[in-house]
Amino acid sequence: MIQNSTMPILENADILKLINNKAGEFMTIQLMTDGGADIPQRLNESLNIKVVPLYLHFSDGHYKSGITLDIAGYYQKIKDLKELPRSAAPSPNDFYEAYKAVDPEKPIIMLSLSKELSSTYDHALLGKEMLLEEEPERKIEVINTKTASCGIALLLHEAKLKLNEGYSHEQLAEHLHERVEQTTTLFVLKTLENLVLGGRLDKVKGKIAKTLNIKLLMRASNEGSIEVAEKIRGDKKSIRRFVDQIGEYTKHVEDKFISMTHCNDVERATKVLADIRNKYNFKDAYLTETGPLISTYGGEGALVIAFFKDPS
Repeated sequence: MIQNSTMPILENADILKLINNKAGEFMTIQLMTDGGADIPQRLNESLNIKVVPLYLHFSDGHYKSGITLDIAGYYQKIKDLKELPRSAAPSPNDFYEAYKAVDPEKPIIMLSLSKELSSTYDHALLGKEMLLEEEPERKIEVINTKTASCGIALLLHEAKLKLNEGYSHEQLAEHLHERVEQTTTLFVLKTLENLVLGGRLDKVKGKIAKTLNIKLLMRASNEGSIEVAEKIRGDKKSIRRFVDQIGEYTKHVEDKFISMTHCNDVERATKVLADIRNKYNFKDAYLTETGPLISTYGGEGALVIAFFKDPS
């Protein structure tokens, strides 16, 4: 029998990679996250990520983000009601039900919103314990990402790469814990109105900042809280500094991804991302809109970026 030389012989690793690339259908590990993550469509389509939604409380009722209220409806409610919602973490039972719905033979890795920002991580752990009491053979790893929004998307992308390399549940969990410590998440706010409206910034200070055209550069701390890094006068100056500071965290970006989210301002985000990629030669980038949680804190025009810093 003559072998067709144009047909490549597939090794086991190649076959695994092909299987894993089929829209997450045959992924050996179930990736999960919560409503604090903002996931680009092309990443979501390739991974079949399960998302446990957070709750939004407006004066006219309670909603599940992405389930009973999408981002367009969210902005419409703010416009109509002239208020910001209160957000609440998914309950332990929400996580229990989400875990239980996964094939018992499939291990789970849950990438949670930073423990410093929400009770989501603790609830995800409680949900895990609830299921393990019934099904102790289950394998569930809950990871405190110490980030949010596009930072979680960046970690999900990293998980995708390692799944395609055939990582086991234990290997992937260990790798992601390491990557959490290398994740840099930076924010720039265009307006402070949401901070004032939500009671996180004194009205008088907010008015002074608006008069002086003060913009805030913020970042995720090593523990996963959000802290003010710099206060800069003027939008253009703040964006220039937003871009420039990337170089203080990483010098080698040729093999790295950068992930960006924006609060209801794709034109602004597209321009800033182009500026970033002109200055830094990132391998590729994700861009998507923030969901209700980050939009509530950030306000329209806010931008978030995440990338892996160089080892210290």
